[in-house]
Amino acid sequence: MSQLTLIQRSPDPDHGHAGGGRPSIADRIRGLGQNRIGAILLLIATVVAIAWANISYGSYHGFWDMHLTIGVGDLHLDFTVHALVNDALMAIFFFTVGLEVRREFAIGELTTWSRAVTPVVAAILGLAIPALLYVLISSGSGSEHAWGIVISTDTAFLVGALALIGPRAPGRLRVFLLALAVVDDIGALSIIALVYTENFTPLPLVVAAVGLAAIYFTRYLRGGRGPVYGTLAVIVWLAFLASGVHPTLAGVAIALLVPVYRPDRRDVEHALELARTFRQSPNTEYARAAANSLRESISINERLQSAYAPYVAYVVLPLFALANAGVQIDGEILASAAVSAVTWGVIVGLVAGKLIGVFGSAAVMRLLKVGEFGPGLTLDRLLGGAALCGVGFTISLFIVDLAIEDEAVQNEARVGVLAASVLAFVLATVIFRISDAFRPDEEAGLALLRPVDPTRDHIFGPVDAPLTLVEYGDFQCGFCLKATGSVEEVRRELDGRFRYVWRHAPLTRFHPNALAAAEASEAAARQGKFFEFERSLFADQENQLPTHIIRRAHDLGLDVERFERDLTSFAVTARVRDDMLDAEAMDITAVPTFFVNGRRHVGPYDAQSLIRALYDTADVEVERGPGAR
Repeated sequence: MSQLTLIQRSPDPDHGHAGGGRPSIADRIRGLGQNRIGAILLLIATVVAIAWANISYGSYHGFWDMHLTIGVGDLHLDFTVHALVNDALMAIFFFTVGLEVRREFAIGELTTWSRAVTPVVAAILGLAIPALLYVLISSGSGSEHAWGIVISTDTAFLVGALALIGPRAPGRLRVFLLALAVVDDIGALSIIALVYTENFTPLPLVVAAVGLAAIYFTRYLRGGRGPVYGTLAVIVWLAFLASGVHPTLAGVAIALLVPVYRPDRRDVEHALELARTFRQSPNTEYARAAANSLRESISINERLQSAYAPYVAYVVLPLFALANAGVQIDGEILASAAVSAVTWGVIVGLVAGKLIGVFGSAAVMRLLKVGEFGPGLTLDRLLGGAALCGVGFTISLFIVDLAIEDEAVQNEARVGVLAASVLAFVLATVIFRISDAFRPDEEAGLALLRPVDPTRDHIFGPVDAPLTLVEYGDFQCGFCLKATGSVEEVRRELDGRFRYVWRHAPLTRFHPNALAAAEASEAAARQGKFFEFERSLFADQENQLPTHIIRRAHDLGLDVERFERDLTSFAVTARVRDDMLDAEAMDITAVPTFFVNGRRHVGPYDAQSLIRALYDTADVEVERGPGAR
């Protein structure tokens, strides 16, 4: 039986990716390897910073307070090493945050209100309630205005920790938390700009606005866009710096103007044709044409995310932690922090505030059936995810430096941030372990997690038939092709007593066009021809490139223009992704996988075995046909 590697606890970085150039769910999961390493490096940098500050406090601060001068003649910039990290390198971090925000609102989870409402509301209350708790607890301390410290979740730690301690099958929880983190980041960045900006000078922002407009129109250049983007980005950053608005926000502003789109399948195939031409006749011209075509088939946004992500995870954030987490921990400081309203405001705000805000709002929306909660996004997992949101490391430390001037109070706040992050991590770990220990059959893969829904599912046969067979499969899988014969024999034998349901579980590791085929079948389904397209795909498994898919649509009499538009729609992508996340939640590791009357089928899937299982597990008495044994 073919092995399915949709979701795996220990991602293999050597696996390829499918879907005509679009990152698949499997690719995002494999990306957790980078996130896990990044979180570990961040943790190591934090420990080193604390150790360094406690072993030699003078050398720690002396190093980061060293001045660097960059410039020519009368034009120069004077930075401390600490400012270089916080103002310049962190602009790259915020740039990648802006890229993710742009992508999610353009083609991601936040494009439809029904999917966005839950993480948006949870994020807003996850910003407001921690801030309120901090202000209440720190009242009278003189540092009430530093409430921004507790508003934001550290996305890098969040994703890395989820990979380390998350529940089995964390797919839907991860999607929810990443969407929440995007909104959370927007709130945090807005607050930094509006609340923690001092000495504001408006004129340089005019220069920044002109630079941003130029960045927007750079997309229309035919070539040489990289150097233009780079030059304009430096100008905009310098303008933000001169204006008094924190220069890291320049990274966000620039990222929001970077184009993002789903790859056009014909462009991808054209790139592949050029690559084949180069293989047949290798020369510099064909090599350049193939490389440019492959590059241009992917949006600049996604290319930049891929290019910068390793530097942010492995260099920028660890350096930031090294420069900002150096807190002296001795008896006097700990005694001061233990009675500090600021320290306790930070701890309660992050640990309790995030838990109450995120989980409370999500639980109420789930109870009221507002928004979409897919199978696997249960209350216990939401509780663990909400607890993990209390890890507010990076932006919390960042705002400590902006909001508090007194060094002693800064130390108290940093102790609070570090303590809250540890407490949130431990609390989330305990919740996830308890949650997994008491996982019901439906989420252990023994029962069908998502009931058959005639308004959603692709059903062949009477909708109200008493016998139901659900298959999770892959249009390029040879075993799934063989299974179609068994299913057809079952259908003929049981006639009107049987309904068959297909759900997607493409093996993107082995079948490079499997995800594209699944999405194409969903595009055909929007014109009422899912099963016709399915039969066409199974009839010719070797030819499922974009041109073959378009030809099939034409041969089946589909509106080809509408079909091509639907291929790039989020609704089609999300429909396939939802099936894949269901498969992950039920621990489906091989296809075809059958569910007989809602229970997982184990054993041979020849027609007679399936018929016997259908009769034996029926909820009501069903008259057996002459061929049933």
